[in-house]
Amino acid sequence: MRKKKRLLMGRIDTFLFDSRVLRDNALGDPHRRVVTVYLPPEYDKYPNRRFPVFVDAVGFLGAGPAHVNWMSFNENVPLRLERLVRQGKMGPVIAVFPDCWTRLGGNQYINSSAVGDYADYILKEILPETDRRYRTFKNPRKRAIFGKSSGGYGAIVHGMRYARHWGAIACHSGDMYFDFCYRPDIPKVLNTLAKHGRKPERYLRAFYAKKKMETDDPAVIMFLAMAAFYDPDPRTPLGFHLPMDLYTGEFDDRRWARWLRHDPIHMIKKTSAKKQLLTLRGIYMDCGTKDQWHMHYGARILHERLKTLDIRHCYEEFDDNHSSIDYRMDVSLPWLYRCIMG
Repeated sequence: MRKKKRLLMGRIDTFLFDSRVLRDNALGDPHRRVVTVYLPPEYDKYPNRRFPVFVDAVGFLGAGPAHVNWMSFNENVPLRLERLVRQGKMGPVIAVFPDCWTRLGGNQYINSSAVGDYADYILKEILPETDRRYRTFKNPRKRAIFGKSSGGYGAIVHGMRYARHWGAIACHSGDMYFDFCYRPDIPKVLNTLAKHGRKPERYLRAFYAKKKMETDDPAVIMFLAMAAFYDPDPRTPLGFHLPMDLYTGEFDDRRWARWLRHDPIHMIKKTSAKKQLLTLRGIYMDCGTKDQWHMHYGARILHERLKTLDIRHCYEEFDDNHSSIDYRMDVSLPWLYRCIMG
């Protein structure tokens, strides 16, 4: 029988941040955001002590504050961190849960004219503000970013593009190999948009007016969001392109090539990505072998390419799918801590 849940011994702090980066973003999303921060019990107990920082990049259809909420038959991230510390598997950390929710359902943690410059929001605003408010080491080498799915994608891309801000990264079931993980949803997208005159803007108006999502809505809103992140164009009515003809379904290879520029299995081919990853103290990746979006194939490709390039990393597969795999953080979070504090 599962033991009774423990109470949180540390505390949750929040602050309201007025972002210059997100002001006037194309979606009209709020630029004033609440930032949620977990402070371990040691933070108040030892007032002269400094702490490393973990940043949680939450997956699609989620936002940072959700990871500190109560969970049935499970632990939220702060409770998990405290248990891992109590078990001697890692030391205490400050954990930051930025709110990167958008009207398109989530975030890929990169800059986009169609959505907002969310990489800059985290790197140029949230990290410095965290260092200003709390007793961090104020040292990028003692920071880690981790996440699952879209958050895992964000973590691995930050390692390839923005490594100077991080000491280590952890990618759980991250979006990669776009030909496998995104293209299978195209028929659902086409069929749903056809009900709205093949007008994405008309679909979005109807979507926002609904009382609840229908079966195919998550796939459709996610595909539109990916287009906004990977192929933005402020000259278009929506601010982005779709990579297929909305009547025939014929694929547009030229537009798809713009998506692939953001695919980690292709990004790693660039010398700049390799150089950035080599500066990190740790790169962790894992994926379930039954992933519904076939992320394990992309993870395997990236793993093999990292090996070929002699980029040290830890890669693991496990017997599960894409859903409810928070337990994998029992492996990644102590691993990250050892990398940045070892």
